[in-house]
Amino acid sequence: MPKEARPGSGEQAKQYALERLRQSILRGEMAPAQRLVENELAEQYDVTRASIRAALLDLAAEGLVERIRNRGSRVRVVTVQEAVEITECRMALEGLCAAKAAEVATDAQLDELTGLGAAMSKAVAEGDPITYSELNHDLHARIRDISGQQTAVGLLERLNAQLVRHRFQLALRPGRPQQSLSEHLAVIEAIRARDPQAAETAVRAHLSSVIAALRDD
Repeated sequence: MPKEARPGSGEQAKQYALERLRQSILRGEMAPAQRLVENELAEQYDVTRASIRAALLDLAAEGLVERIRNRGSRVRVVTVQEAVEITECRMALEGLCAAKAAEVATDAQLDELTGLGAAMSKAVAEGDPITYSELNHDLHARIRDISGQQTAVGLLERLNAQLVRHRFQLALRPGRPQQSLSEHLAVIEAIRARDPQAAETAVRAHLSSVIAALRDD
């Protein structure tokens, strides 16, 4: 990125560092429990240490970073039990979004969901779990967007950010994408049928399966 696109201080610098750090954590480029050294990050992103510190405080509020007294910050470790609890919360919110999507989706949006389902089926058939995991994320995000339930969307984005490592681990587990695919296709089918109750039930069934898989980890 050009030098001029990296503001060294102020709110713009904090936002720049915040976005870069958030994406590095979400993409798995920074491992759980990895120390986040303010001086090193300030040099890496060409911003002030104060900008890094402010960004880390925001990430701590999001649940992505853990601040340790007298020891600085590290990427937060989300335990299996926490992942289960987060997924239990997702069941209520994702179910709501699926039900809303079934009520309000346009024909074009339904076709888009069908296209995502077809792409997921192709990824599973080709043995490509990484692409499947990304499409899985895209499908859930699209259903949330279609629902128009902005309060639920905001809560889910924060919850889902904490599950990235577990999501990729599940995607790489032998046989898991095949099982997950049928569950997602059931969600798409229920939304296409414009059946809110069936859509919510399908999402809850899928996330119950995720919880079972997490506990087997």
